[in-house]
Amino acid sequence: MATNWNICGVCENLQITKHSVVWCSDCDEGLCGECKNHHAVSKASKSHETVSISKYKKLPTEVLQIAQNCKLHNEKYELFCRKHDCPCCKKCVKSHNDCKGLTDINEIIKNVKNSNAFSEIEQTLLEVVENIKRLRANRTENLKSLENKKREIEAEIKQTRINVNHYLDKLQDDLIKELMTIEQKEISKIEKLLTTLKKKEKEITEVQENIASIKQHASELQTFLTIKNIEKDIAGEENFIQSITTSDTTNQVNISCQINKSLQQITASVQKFGEINVSSDPCDFSIQKRKDRQAQIMVALPTRNIENLTLTLQKRINTELSDVHGCSLLPGDRMVFSSYSDDRIRVLKSDGSKDFEIKTIGPTFDVVFIGDDAIAVTSGKSNQINIIDLKKHKLKKSIKIDSNNGGVIPVYKDGHLIYCAGEKGIQMISLNDETITNVSNTKLTEWSYVTAFGDKLFYTNCDNNCVTCCDYHGNILWTFRNESVLLTPLGISVDNDGHVIVVGCSTQNVVVISPDGQRYRQLLSSKNGLRCPQALHYDTSTSELLVANRSNEAFLYDVK
Repeated sequence: MATNWNICGVCENLQITKHSVVWCSDCDEGLCGECKNHHAVSKASKSHETVSISKYKKLPTEVLQIAQNCKLHNEKYELFCRKHDCPCCKKCVKSHNDCKGLTDINEIIKNVKNSNAFSEIEQTLLEVVENIKRLRANRTENLKSLENKKREIEAEIKQTRINVNHYLDKLQDDLIKELMTIEQKEISKIEKLLTTLKKKEKEITEVQENIASIKQHASELQTFLTIKNIEKDIAGEENFIQSITTSDTTNQVNISCQINKSLQQITASVQKFGEINVSSDPCDFSIQKRKDRQAQIMVALPTRNIENLTLTLQKRINTELSDVHGCSLLPGDRMVFSSYSDDRIRVLKSDGSKDFEIKTIGPTFDVVFIGDDAIAVTSGKSNQINIIDLKKHKLKKSIKIDSNNGGVIPVYKDGHLIYCAGEKGIQMISLNDETITNVSNTKLTEWSYVTAFGDKLFYTNCDNNCVTCCDYHGNILWTFRNESVLLTPLGISVDNDGHVIVVGCSTQNVVVISPDGQRYRQLLSSKNGLRCPQALHYDTSTSELLVANRSNEAFLYDVK
């Protein structure tokens, strides 16, 4: 990026110093009045858009600092790597030889300011601010109710005190002091949350102001790259609000007083005037969220439909395991499989050879990578979830829960797992404080699996041979059931375009279902070597699909 916006770049190359009046993001330099006119009629640059220097300087600093040329090779970005989520120049391609889905960056940034992704960010920011305001209003209302209740209790205490003798003076004072202390303690908690919410609102408002400036004055590439940064922050802010609404900080705090019945017969045995009680009711606050928006905002890349999905076999893997219930692709092209009957986890290298295995953690059902070189392993009929350290090859942590647990997926950026909890439906657990939240109360089998895409969950039920889609509140959006093509659905995953991929154990096949649950297509069958398959996993970063038979054999496919 040019270091001096005030100097005309063309004139500076001619060793002439002239002040620039406009900025061309395509040329990445300022232009004086004369050069601006030549620039506007030149065949190579007449299609370039320019903006006045005064307006360009109003863009946020982080936007102005975005380099539009490759820092390593000083060449223009021409491609975008979907796997690494970064732009590339022609020379960068050498280091992305193994990456699938390299896309012409001009296709991605075309009309980006009018894209759904940009609109989603604007709407999401409005949504976040509105939810913060509603949270603040909710807490402020609680402050008022506390004050009103406190006055009622004071009046009751004083009225009762009138009917007793001076012997109770000290007891009355002690009780009022206790009331004040408890009230101030609860007020302090709420005011602390209000301060945090006010700060968050201010931060989001600043981003909104920056968005307006970006939309008017930033280049397409600057806008695109800024969106990539902002969307990561937005997910964090949404998770922040979600964590607040699901924690006890937004519980409706009440105070009450129970007057000692012994006061009706005054005796020296009365030791306390009464008791101040604090009760906490769950907050009925719900986050306002547009139904059609994905929780993870992504700049739209060219999508595929189920008719043109193609699978290319990369390799067959001999797992040397029986009763495989779970499988997952790991960083470094490694794979992990769980054997339910043998109570073991086996990690294989990219060539199919064994890296290591663990046989001492008890029952093993499903397995999933959760970041930080760790995997989570559910236990089926047991009430624990184990966390395995992939570097040290040993158990890192064992979490006790209140139900059996089958299929599992990681969600959010702050460490949560969603898992099938049998008759309790679908539950979510925080890996930080181990709090459990009910997502859906629909009773499931012990062999149910679950996956997620955006703001939707997808789970299987082998008892009624169906695949169900619901939101994070458990509201069912659609159910797919066609026993002519899918029996005993087990393992389930979703690709980058929202296509639901399910393994049918009894039909010995893999079926893909459209995002709306209306269409389907068989991708693999027994002709491809499937023998009672039970588990599969689609890796969104590599577009690879891992399918595991119940015993001995697994298959790795490239999906295009």
